[in-house]
Amino acid sequence: MDYKNTINLPRTAFPMKASLAAREPQMLADWQKQALYERIQEATADRPSFVLHDGPPYANGDIHIGHAVNKILKDIVVRSALLAGYRSPYVPGWDCHGLPIELQVEKKVGKVGHKIDAAAFRQKCREYADRQIENQSADFQRLGGLGDWSQRYATRDFSYEANMLRALARIVERGHLKRGVKPVHWCFDCGSALAEAEIEYQDKGSTAIDVLFPAVDEKSLGERFGVHGLQPGAGVVIWTTTPWTIPANRAVCLNAELEYELVRARQGTRTVEIVLAAELHEPVCARLQLDQIEILGRVPGATLEHMELKHPYNGARVPVILGDHVTTETGTGAVHTAPGHGQEDFEVGRHYDLEVYNPVDGRGIFVDDTPVVGGQFVWAANQVLVEHMRGNGSLLAAESFEHSYPHCWRHKTPTAFRTTPQWFISMDQAGLRADALAEIDRVRWVPEWGKARIRGMIETRPDWCISRQRTWGVPLGLLIDRDSQQPHPDTPQLLEKLAAIVAQEGVDVWYRAGIVERLGADPERYEPVSDILDVWFDSGVTHYCVLEQDERLARPADLYLEGSDQHRGWFQSSLLTSVAMHGSAPYRQVLTHGFTVDAEGRKMSKSQGNVIAPQQIMNTLGADILRLWVAAADYRQEMSVSDEILKRVADAYRRIRNTARFLLGNLDGFDPIVHGVPSDQLLPLDRYAVDMAARLQAEITEAYANYRFFSIYQRLHHFCSVDLGAFYLDIIKDRLYTLPADHPARRSAQTAMQHILEALVRWLAPLCCFTAEEIWAQMQGERADSVMLATWYDDLVEMPSEQRGFWTRLRAVREVVGPRLEELRRSKAIGSSLAAEITLETGGRLADDLARMGDELRFLFISSDVRLGTVEDESGDAVIDGQQLKFCVRASGNPKCVRCWHHRDSVGQDPAHPELCGRCIGNISGDPETREWA
Repeated sequence: MDYKNTINLPRTAFPMKASLAAREPQMLADWQKQALYERIQEATADRPSFVLHDGPPYANGDIHIGHAVNKILKDIVVRSALLAGYRSPYVPGWDCHGLPIELQVEKKVGKVGHKIDAAAFRQKCREYADRQIENQSADFQRLGGLGDWSQRYATRDFSYEANMLRALARIVERGHLKRGVKPVHWCFDCGSALAEAEIEYQDKGSTAIDVLFPAVDEKSLGERFGVHGLQPGAGVVIWTTTPWTIPANRAVCLNAELEYELVRARQGTRTVEIVLAAELHEPVCARLQLDQIEILGRVPGATLEHMELKHPYNGARVPVILGDHVTTETGTGAVHTAPGHGQEDFEVGRHYDLEVYNPVDGRGIFVDDTPVVGGQFVWAANQVLVEHMRGNGSLLAAESFEHSYPHCWRHKTPTAFRTTPQWFISMDQAGLRADALAEIDRVRWVPEWGKARIRGMIETRPDWCISRQRTWGVPLGLLIDRDSQQPHPDTPQLLEKLAAIVAQEGVDVWYRAGIVERLGADPERYEPVSDILDVWFDSGVTHYCVLEQDERLARPADLYLEGSDQHRGWFQSSLLTSVAMHGSAPYRQVLTHGFTVDAEGRKMSKSQGNVIAPQQIMNTLGADILRLWVAAADYRQEMSVSDEILKRVADAYRRIRNTARFLLGNLDGFDPIVHGVPSDQLLPLDRYAVDMAARLQAEITEAYANYRFFSIYQRLHHFCSVDLGAFYLDIIKDRLYTLPADHPARRSAQTAMQHILEALVRWLAPLCCFTAEEIWAQMQGERADSVMLATWYDDLVEMPSEQRGFWTRLRAVREVVGPRLEELRRSKAIGSSLAAEITLETGGRLADDLARMGDELRFLFISSDVRLGTVEDESGDAVIDGQQLKFCVRASGNPKCVRCWHHRDSVGQDPAHPELCGRCIGNISGDPETREWA
């Protein structure tokens, strides 16, 4: 007979093959069509709130793996907070002002004042930012991010820009604003600093020079290249088109990661030994007319840091420093650095504590005590300085050079960088530093080392320069006295007035004629400051511009979550502006994650070919694999990712998915309301399975609350593969398949599986959001449309500890005997563990435990017979719960039942069913077996 129809085989529409890359986009479209996020917010409106505030990524370029890590971690937090019973709104945002966008727009339309005016340029920047937001938003949503993507915030919005000015008004009102100095564009005809909007670029003829900075100690220079016997005068060659800035030189800057070479060559009648960037070897050697060229050595720029050189102008000692702004586009790869005459020079000089020296006055005249050129106008001094350095032998080449150069848009004359007053948020004049340090102690930092890191930065940081001389940004909004240069006494009120105008007309209003009058000030006495606000101020005041203004959110946020670099960036700018405005931190907790590296711990770089794009992962493996990798990695340190690592994560995902599929398949036809068994009536093994789930849920929910996602991944995988797959589900297959469909023992197992699946799908939902929804859609019983409309499952019941101890001891016996069964199977002595018989010998409580299960002990071991008695032919032994255990495993000599595959002596005793064992005959004939334990 064919007994297949008497077996309860699992059935489910949940596929074994995930096909995530194909299935996820459709699921995402369905969520959007169903307005899932909005429905969740509506359903949770009466709950207490948990606000994770989104730090704005910069609206420029495709998202990378670091973006994916950040957004996935945020989504895990948001989803776990919803499941924990909170209202957890997520409003994504973007940072839109600043130089990177300016540079991208300049590539397309040219520089301000050259082909386009400032107002039109700012509009192009807005349009560019909007396109970038749209592109990045699509990828962030593809990751599974649950949020209000249709109502995002962006720092380029008029309302946001207006609120930035209101935030500044509050900071000014509380006494934190002050003036300082910094290099800016200066027009000698205007006699004033110029904003970027007042600059236009025109071609200008300059004298480009290559100048040798000799090493103070040529022996030290040689040692760094592994070379001996360098001649005096060996050194670093720089190239500049502004010879007049040479007197203000205070260092030579290299790029730490560029390769530099030491070249020996003939230049005319003399031998020169010079350091230059390897990539620029050919153009530099050609420009200097070198021959008999010999490369003596090559080293990275970092090797030369702090080496001392002789100033070619006055013989002073100047150091070699490092800066990212040094490139190989032109020049020699070594940049003459005058902090008093250039923005990048000033910034790198501040890092190295260089003197900010500016010997040029507001008229463009060198001060009288400047050697060689004192009293001369800067442009006239160019040739004088060239001849001076030619005379002392440091000039290696000079030529006329046509290049685009900044000019005043009013006078059409060249400008120069010179040190001028700038605007700062003072760290100390109104107690900001002390207040910020006090607030740091009130914040929870995850990991804990974040607290010490930001504290150290705040303790030592200088005043914050918030003025920038750029086009694309929010104006500083200050009116200053033309004579005293001090801000208007009603500055806070004027900023509020300006904000109201900007909210309607945008920031361009600041640059239009008549703005002073519109604000109610005297235009004869006051003039507008043309600087824009630092972009870190833009993002730093999101706590005011977003959290306080958006009714969906609240200040302070419960959590800020960003990469570890943001202790210096957004975490710090947010803290300082919030304390400056309100006296308190903008966040209760701050979570920091590390950066992504490859499997060998190397930083991801296109040049090394080890970059893995999140789009590539989503299009091949699926977003849920990427999300599971993020959860599995310990974000507290660098996070390794590679194709091999992702493959291992995909294998773990399949184990979890197959576990869910097994549960779903064996719950086919099970209605929890109709067929569910009360917890106290479940078979002991089923109660134990539910107990395992209950205790695991306590661990998992605690781990979610404390952001230990990697431990959730580990415990979830272990639960599916070991507690369920290798133990509980393996044991109950017999009960599920061979008992009558409505047998109480089968319904007991199904009830336990239903409880476990209800919990499992929720545990999984923050990690693998697409898969969790897929599981949820296949589950039995009435339920909400989405797992995110549910909360943690609360129907899991723990068992008393003494009952749990019983199963713990029996599992220990099973784990000792299991390897011997596997040995017999591998040796082909048995086909499966059901072809084996086991004899156990022990004493005390362990013997009592084993005896209590009686004949059902065989189901625990998935063997055809398990006897308690004397072991003569020992297969192994162990000590369990203090008791000696001996056991014997051998092949059964009994025939195999074709229905349950157990080898039993009752097979063949019934002529009507000669291939069945006695219990299977009862199970199909209406006299089913009784199961009390397993």
